[in-house]
Amino acid sequence: MPRKPNYEVERRERDRLKAIKNAEKAQAKHDARERARAEAAADTPPKTDSTEPT
Repeated sequence: MPRKPNYEVERRERDRLKAIKNAEKAQAKHDARERARAEAAADTPPKTDSTEPT
């Protein structure tokens, strides 16, 4: 006789896997933003003080 499906457990497992996937995606997005911010900061010339006489 076939086993009765356990829908609650299956749904919790799907939700758990979805949460892991979303967390990895969010972390990758965060890392990409930080990397872009660091590259942009490295590419900009240093600020000069405009109050100094030249």
